[in-house]
Amino acid sequence: MLPPVETDEQWDAVVPDESVMRPAVEDLCGRLGLAGAPLVRFPEGTQPVYAVGDEHVLKLFPGAAARDGVAEGRVLSHVEGRLPVATPRVRACGPYENGWRYVLMSRLPGESLAHCWDRIPPADRERLVAGIGEALAVLHSLDPGPLEDVLGPGDWGAFLDRRRECAVEQQRTRGLPAAGLEQIPEFLDSVPLPRAPRRSLLHTEVMRQHVLVDVDADGWRLTGLFDFEPAMVGDRAYDFVAVGLFVNQGEPALQTRLATAYGHAFARTSCSRTPCCTCTAISPGICGNCPYPPQGRYPPWPRHGSARPDAPMGEHHTAARPDAGPPCAGPLARKQRPAFGARPVLTR
Repeated sequence: MLPPVETDEQWDAVVPDESVMRPAVEDLCGRLGLAGAPLVRFPEGTQPVYAVGDEHVLKLFPGAAARDGVAEGRVLSHVEGRLPVATPRVRACGPYENGWRYVLMSRLPGESLAHCWDRIPPADRERLVAGIGEALAVLHSLDPGPLEDVLGPGDWGAFLDRRRECAVEQQRTRGLPAAGLEQIPEFLDSVPLPRAPRRSLLHTEVMRQHVLVDVDADGWRLTGLFDFEPAMVGDRAYDFVAVGLFVNQGEPALQTRLATAYGHAFARTSCSRTPCCTCTAISPGICGNCPYPPQGRYPPWPRHGSARPDAPMGEHHTAARPDAGPPCAGPLARKQRPAFGARPVLTR
């Protein structure tokens, strides 16, 4: 019931169109024994995702993203019950029609951290961030070997090279002024990133939109982590880019809490160059939404105070400020979550 989607034009014509998608989702739900269950499409996200009643979530992947459907099903099964935070349980997954795939998973309780962050007291924010750090520590300790056949990028050094090659052009398309563009190569040259790090299972998009929370008499607590579709195997520092930008937004106290709970403090140089070399080419919102200094040049690192460039991520110092940071790592950056049906940028 769903037509093939292998090109950008087909994606634009099919994925956002509920008159095409909904009948197919109803058909698939019937095949899965869920006929008649209420369907509600989630308004955000790259792939079409539906709440199926109160207990299930159905995520579909067109042919152009079928590989991601295989990866998400495999990764969710691999981590089930092994993290200190709940993840969706796979109920069923497989091919549908014309190259489409699906993952039917359990629906986690709680509210999006993105929707309630402003209501959460500072002490509870620190507790939630600590929970994220603990979850990442366990995730990174799992053996990624069983997933190597479905997760990229394979050669991490080559991945960094590809990201670096397109970093300047990616930011040019986002409107970064020429004076900022010319600084990116020098910035990336300033600290070499490891080309053959210890291989870890990475979520890659631990952000407020992918974390669920709830509140009770004891305060706010984590209730779920989801969206393992973009998982990779590579340098564990990579996962701290998304958390630092899209959960902590550069707050030193939260960064320190994260590193303490994780049990390892990464060099700030590593975690600042990593987004510029990798994530900015993947998610242009990181650089594209950073304010550009009116003087036409980013100050040298460190931007404020006397912190050493190799100081651990989250290290407190007297001049630490949330707005301190190199280009491409500013806390004002926001992940640009696409409206439902928007095409993804293929990165792996």
